Amino acid sequence: MTKVLIIDDEEQLRRLLARIIGLEGYDVAEASDCASGLKILSRYEPDVVLCDVKLPDGNGVEMVGRIKQTAPAAEVILLTAYGNIPDGVQAIKNGAFDYITKGDDNNKILPLLSRAAEKAEMQRRLARIENRLSEEHSFDRIIGKSAAMRQAVDLARKVAATNASVLLTGETGTGKEVFAQAIHHAGPRAKGAFVAVNCSAFSRELLESELFGHRAGSFTGAAKDKKGLFEEADKGTLFLDEIGEMPVELQAKLLRVLESGEFLKIGETRPTRVDVRIIAATNRDLEKEIAAGNFREDLYFRLSVFCIHLPSLRERPGDIALYVRFFVAQFADKMGRRIERIDAAYTAALERHAWHGNVRELRNVVERSLIMAEGNALTTHCLSPEFQTPESGSAHDSLALEDLERRHIFKVLEFTHGNKAEAARLLGIGIATLYRKLESYGVK
Repeated sequence: MTKVLIIDDEEQLRRLLARIIGLEGYDVAEASDCASGLKILSRYEPDVVLCDVKLPDGNGVEMVGRIKQTAPAAEVILLTAYGNIPDGVQAIKNGAFDYITKGDDNNKILPLLSRAAEKAEMQRRLARIENRLSEEHSFDRIIGKSAAMRQAVDLARKVAATNASVLLTGETGTGKEVFAQAIHHAGPRAKGAFVAVNCSAFSRELLESELFGHRAGSFTGAAKDKKGLFEEADKGTLFLDEIGEMPVELQAKLLRVLESGEFLKIGETRPTRVDVRIIAATNRDLEKEIAAGNFREDLYFRLSVFCIHLPSLRERPGDIALYVRFFVAQFADKMGRRIERIDAAYTAALERHAWHGNVRELRNVVERSLIMAEGNALTTHCLSPEFQTPESGSAHDSLALEDLERRHIFKVLEFTHGNKAEAARLLGIGIATLYRKLESYGVK
């Protein structure tokens, strides 16, 4: 039920208003002055506050700010016997939903109250979404107890509280975007947008347009003005993944944004100003790229104000069991499976693996394991052939592995209902490789 607090020192009018609003299905509380209104506000948590402008111990226009400070999601409607434009303007500046005159605007109160209540509910929903996002992307959700991972998290926590640029380094699949999200949500820009772009996914021309935007007609196909990702991330964070893949020509333009906060859209002559935090990531050795002439040294120094290296999974095999439990819970719920046991031999086989794809590869392996599991346990039989390491290299062992691979592929295809593209993704192989293997099995 929507809650409404009425603050007015005219008792007769306040009670009449409370009765009218109550008959519309609202839950109503009353206060006669600022002090009692603020006391009720903190424990009652109303959605809408109807507040008189002239009160015995204060002014309603000034009261708006105090109400918003105590209950940010509440909407405030000011009521006055004698309306004037300066007060109305100031009230709106202070955050009031509206400013109306008693008597003349009585017929407006209920529709206005309804709109204010809808806005308050929307604000509460947004707050819940923001809280959920903050929890989902918090540092506490980053998996890993190894010293290397704990050190990386500690460094990220420290830099998160600042607006400094951050460079995340490490192999593909080590969780660089997870760290970037955590830094953003723990920092002063958490309420701003987090915008991510993979620099390797675009040609030079397209990447420039994506990052900086363009004016209509500035090049063939530019039918209308377009905002770039820098503008989308204004007051927030822009995550530049695979920064080492950015063309050298664009690096100069990026450097200018970092140094001045300004850039030129394609086809524009006047600069656009933005306030954006940059978090960049790369799996390349940027110092070697500098020596090879592929990366600007001055840009590297600007980006690497604070550098965090994320360890590969093979550097921290003790964390594998933690990831397995996390992914099992995640996929078992989606698949409607119940996994009660993870065999030690299963975990040991994963710990021996090289994990060139790191956490991303492990996630796919666990997903496939749940597809292959016959009962409620994960055993080595759930793993694909590369994890089955026979002690001898006999022809019999080779044939057994080939048969195991064939059965494994058919099991995954059965799970995907014949969808070969999805099966190839789950198997971690290219679609062309899957077709070749199926052809060798006599399947088209």
